[in-house]
Amino acid sequence: MVILLTGPLGYKFSIVPLEPSLVSLLIAMAGGLLVFVVGLVYLVIAIKNGQSSDRNLVLVAMVLSLLPAAIIAPQMGKAGEVPQIHDITTDTVNPPAFVKLLPIRKQSPNGFEYGSEEMPAEELAALTREAYPDVQPIMSDLSVADAVDRAAATLEAMGMKVAEASQEDGRVEATATTFWFGFKDDVVVRVVSEGNGSKIDVRSMSRVGRSDIGANAARILAFTSQF
Repeated sequence: MVILLTGPLGYKFSIVPLEPSLVSLLIAMAGGLLVFVVGLVYLVIAIKNGQSSDRNLVLVAMVLSLLPAAIIAPQMGKAGEVPQIHDITTDTVNPPAFVKLLPIRKQSPNGFEYGSEEMPAEELAALTREAYPDVQPIMSDLSVADAVDRAAATLEAMGMKVAEASQEDGRVEATATTFWFGFKDDVVVRVVSEGNGSKIDVRSMSRVGRSDIGANAARILAFTSQF
């Protein structure tokens, strides 16, 4: 349990790099499973010897030993179900661009451009459409200014820190931070006039990591639902 907690927090507070922090989770899970197996042996011994107090202690230890696997295994399973991408947008042809957060994006491992040498924009767009067909633009009756205000309020209600909300540019930028690791994903909302209302496109992009385990798409869908 100590490793399970200190690994992510160590990265969050810049004590250890990301890779050792991730490895610590695997160590915590493997160690927990080992404790569970050993616990089974001691449980059998305690039952045979009629040691009820020892049996109860072993049972508690076995339950606690499964916590790392119960927390980590679902995430590992989900990682295998979604494509290894970390930049999701409702507009894969002309993704909303970062402006206020651009200097930070330039310094981050994942950069700011849509697509990369390893995964060109066309391939990224195809994977996004196939994996997340529900990620679509929002068509609203609101004016651009009102939509910008609502977008900013929605992002704040979702727990994100808004970096800028520009009615003039029809743009809102914000950052989401995860609790344990402190991973930061940046969001940009683009609002343009469309008929008597507006069209809202959203982009959510992780600063680090090859795969977001579906987090960015889930964030956009949550924003769409709450908007």
